[in-house]
Amino acid sequence: MSVKDKVAIVTGSNSGIGLGVAEELARLGARVVLNSFTDSEEDHALAERIGAEHGTDVIYISADMSDGEACRSLVEKAAEHFGHVDILVNNAGIQHVAGIDEFPVAKWDAIIAINLSSSFHTTAAALPLMRKQGWGRVVNIASAHGLTASPYKSAYVAAKHGVVGLTKVTALETAQEPITANAICPGYVMTPLVEKQIPETMEKYGMDRDTAIKEVLLDRQPSKEFATVGQIGGTVAFLCSDAAEQITGTTISVDGGWTAL
Repeated sequence: MSVKDKVAIVTGSNSGIGLGVAEELARLGARVVLNSFTDSEEDHALAERIGAEHGTDVIYISADMSDGEACRSLVEKAAEHFGHVDILVNNAGIQHVAGIDEFPVAKWDAIIAINLSSSFHTTAAALPLMRKQGWGRVVNIASAHGLTASPYKSAYVAAKHGVVGLTKVTALETAQEPITANAICPGYVMTPLVEKQIPETMEKYGMDRDTAIKEVLLDRQPSKEFATVGQIGGTVAFLCSDAAEQITGTTISVDGGWTAL
């Protein structure tokens, strides 16, 4: 079974990893829901472009992923438009860096809500629809920080560890059904946000581009190469394929060896 004509929701997908995942699923013929909270003309135009490029139906639905009801409504609106939901990719996330004793409470709450709780709400809304369809795939974009930790990222690390745990529970609750749940754990991925960090890092440390990338940004990534959004998209597509039918409740690291250390 391919993803052609399957309906896929990808949260946080108007840029970066989410956009790469959405593009790959659309390329393979899935009908895709793009999502962010911005609801701009550019968001809707992006959906139209991807749909036209790949000859499939792509729509944009705005939702504030820090709001549980909005998360559930996103799934409901997708089902209303397409008639069903087959694939859920939980990708939305934010980051803040600070020591635990100085970490702003509002930032903690927002990161837990968007990076973890949103996945609970969307999954809770999507599972009954997948059961009705008799097929489903839940793919959670966690992080290498879902398996290991770094200082000053308490909320992010806690949320991503939580995503891995939620994935395992989802898999166990659907183990005897044609539904799987898995988490992808990327290391550093080349996205517009990371690209923006490169000149800032060069200036901060007085390094050339290559040195700043390898010695600072990719310090913990043994390959010393960024993963690409296309590689994450390809991993999602694999988890939605027949070959992955018995892969559930696990993590797949796309981190250049980070978690092998």
